[in-house]
Amino acid sequence: MTFKGLKTSVLVLCAAGFFFTAGGIRAAEKTVTGAGSTFVYPVLSQWAYAYHKKTGLKLAYQSIGSGGGIAQIKARTVDFGASDAPMKKPELDKLGLMQWPVIMGGVVPVVHLRGVKPGEIKLTPALLADIYLGKITKWNDPALKKANPGVALPDMGITVVHRSDGSGTTWIFTNYLAKVSKTWASKVGNAKSVAWPVGVGGKGNEGVASYVQRINGAVGYVEFAYALQNHMTYVLLQNRAGRFVQPTMQSFMAAAANADWNHAPGFYMVLTDQPGAKSWPITGATVILFYKNQMNASKAHEILNFFNWCYKSGQGMAKKLDYVPIPDNVVNLIESKWKAEIRSNGKSVWK
Repeated sequence: MTFKGLKTSVLVLCAAGFFFTAGGIRAAEKTVTGAGSTFVYPVLSQWAYAYHKKTGLKLAYQSIGSGGGIAQIKARTVDFGASDAPMKKPELDKLGLMQWPVIMGGVVPVVHLRGVKPGEIKLTPALLADIYLGKITKWNDPALKKANPGVALPDMGITVVHRSDGSGTTWIFTNYLAKVSKTWASKVGNAKSVAWPVGVGGKGNEGVASYVQRINGAVGYVEFAYALQNHMTYVLLQNRAGRFVQPTMQSFMAAAANADWNHAPGFYMVLTDQPGAKSWPITGATVILFYKNQMNASKAHEILNFFNWCYKSGQGMAKKLDYVPIPDNVVNLIESKWKAEIRSNGKSVWK
């Protein structure tokens, strides 16, 4: 299964016996449904395809953004939600939900400047924030030229592209900007959806990627797999240690190295602006949202089996797409939480 042009927003396995229509998902039995994060979509689609071939379980996943996924799991219209913006434990407890991390990866600023190759543009935290604040409006701005000696920056306006939907990718991106820019923190803030000072909006990672690809002079932010698969021009970012680093699995792993999931209530963890000379500064984790009290024990167990397989057998696929797999010790912790907290008719779903 290939992923040329990750434009589709719904994971579809027609040969598997189900498809998505305007009226909804039509499927045979043994189908589970999920919705949310576009960040996780590239790897989740590969996992789902491989797992279906192995077990026959079908996954209908709507890649609609973390805000949509949270709304759908709250409405109980899907079996699980996926979000790149973790929920704090008091809110989870209020809703009767639990969350657990399924994968980690990087959010990457991308540009479209004719003649400029991936990794040629360098941005400091201040420059990135000022571009998205609308303070820097042209590519040949003196501050950009100073940071990029030897790069032929054109006398051209910057078209800022952002997400138009409620998005965990936006949550990660704005969380980073709020940490590195006091002006951003006070004027815009950190949320899945914000009042953008400038720019045009695209729906999903695929929408942002499409805009950036079409508009010369554009800058946007996408999950790294979208940048790779769509051959987009990523930038180098200056991290907390003052080093300009490339977005790679190694730099995502360096940022994730300090994550202490054992002491994160409700698995709430933020990985932006982490220390370390090799750390990519806009790193995040996708979490799965799942009700503790399940009506259908068999179906709940099927879903947990799927994620258990992703942890145990899907790491190679994740690494090929430059995601960071969840460490084994954290997987053990997650599964102990499944056993302790997920119930159906008073009995544990996970044995």
